[in-house]
Amino acid sequence: MSNARTVLVTGGTGGLGAATVSAFLADGWRVVAPVRPGSAGRLPEGATAVEGDLGDAADVNAAVGVAAGQGDAPLRAVVNVAGGYAGGALVGETPVEEFEAMLTRNLRPTYLVTSAALPHLVEAGGGSIVCVSSRAAVAPFAGAAGYVTSKAAVLAFAAAVAVEYRKHGVRCNTVLPSVIDTPANRRDQPEADHSRWVSPDEIARVILFLASDASGPTSGAQIPVYGRA
Repeated sequence: MSNARTVLVTGGTGGLGAATVSAFLADGWRVVAPVRPGSAGRLPEGATAVEGDLGDAADVNAAVGVAAGQGDAPLRAVVNVAGGYAGGALVGETPVEEFEAMLTRNLRPTYLVTSAALPHLVEAGGGSIVCVSSRAAVAPFAGAAGYVTSKAAVLAFAAAVAVEYRKHGVRCNTVLPSVIDTPANRRDQPEADHSRWVSPDEIARVILFLASDASGPTSGAQIPVYGRA
């Protein structure tokens, strides 16, 4: 019996996403990664890129179709990394359009990808979904209400999926990083103690575990990945 399986990873060209793609490739998974047009070259070698817009349902369905389209390597895991941060103003100074933009950026892709993938995971006999939230969802800081709310919504959404699909053998868990040690974050916070930050590779190993059979009893969990921050 073949152990080949496929994982769909969003945000695969970013710091955490690339580390996650590399971790799954090293573990023998077939990795499919939706990417923005023209950015496929930024993926780790060995991943299958599908160009498109994660905010567009048709593009997401096409990417999921590629991920689920290889019969000898069924889709068994989805990792929702794609998202982003914007902030700076207090609630009373933030236009609703900016607030809603964070929901669109952090929640919409997670919803679309998960929704499209679930029938395939069920058909394959079960699988694992891992969503990336943030420590800010449970420990907010000032000036980022849209980001905080969107990442808290990811937690609630993942919990709902875990409950709805438990009987189908599909698990859904969430990781909550603190500040991730990426070149961009080092550039934005040059005075911070970077040794306390969590590395993308460390988080990727946790994600891989949550996608693997080794975490089979676990669903609906919210896993802190804070490093020493």
